[in-house]
Amino acid sequence: MDFFIIFIAAVFVNNIVLAQFLGICPFLGVSNKVSTALGMSGAVVFVMSISGMVTYLLYFYILVPAGLEFLKTITFILVIAALVQMVEIILKKMSPALYQALGVFLPLITTNCAVLGMAILALGLEHNSLLKAVFFNASNAIGFGVALVLFASIREQLELADIPKGMKGVPINLLVAGLLSLAFLGFTGLV
Repeated sequence: MDFFIIFIAAVFVNNIVLAQFLGICPFLGVSNKVSTALGMSGAVVFVMSISGMVTYLLYFYILVPAGLEFLKTITFILVIAALVQMVEIILKKMSPALYQALGVFLPLITTNCAVLGMAILALGLEHNSLLKAVFFNASNAIGFGVALVLFASIREQLELADIPKGMKGVPINLLVAGLLSLAFLGFTGLV
């Protein structure tokens, strides 16, 4: 039951983009096409899940016993950077088109505050365990993906809509992002 609540809370109630406002840069930057949004979502799910596991192990089995808890931020950034490099190499070999579509936003996962934020927040979970920390990170990454794909699909439809000239581009995108955030606010109280 604990894992179900973590999943529902992470994806709908406390969505990292729409409720906690983490990861806004890739949310706005990579949401032009659904296909690109799906690729970015997959990369973020992979990086957040693996980084959740590695950072948990590093923190509780190396940093805490050595009394070096104050090094968690820099350690976590290094782990995330290494994982992003790995994803970048894999995408470049396996899917050059997706690699090109993601462009500068793929290396920006390294500095994505959502990835670092979830790694740090996973350490403070009640009755913390490695499995729970990894599941928490993966659930939040899926929540990021849901928000990103929803926003990308709305943006694709907006390209076909008759929008006043002054509202085209950034203004309508920010308005839609705000409305999407309000829509997810409706899930508050679910868990």
